[in-house]
Amino acid sequence: QVQLQESGPGLVKPSQTLSLTCTVSGGSITSNYYYWSWIRQPPGKGLEWMGAIAYSDSTYYSPSLKSRTSISRDTSKNQFTLQLTSVTPEDTAVYYCARETVVAGYYYGMAYWGKGTLVTVSS
Repeated sequence: QVQLQESGPGLVKPSQTLSLTCTVSGGSITSNYYYWSWIRQPPGKGLEWMGAIAYSDSTYYSPSLKSRTSISRDTSKNQFTLQLTSVTPEDTAVYYCARETVVAGYYYGMAYWGKGTLVTVSS
């Protein structure tokens, strides 16, 4: 059973960089067809897909966040990391990591999610 767990600070000051790590167990982040994603949900709003890192190490970002977002991985620890720069209070949200599956151009959705972690941006 694949499990994902987010970790990182719950409070970040404006203009600083938000950094979160997702630790994956029960499966390798280098396994074919899997994309490891970050999604967030601000209070009272819907889910927003932020970006993903593929099994191949390719990265993909939401156009609206691309200039501030970086996703990387540590295969030795089976972890992937989100960095979001120049944060503002509007970046306050519950941040989730998840696994997406794409095979031969077909999208199979996000079968596994972490429980989410609340990050508050405030001075």
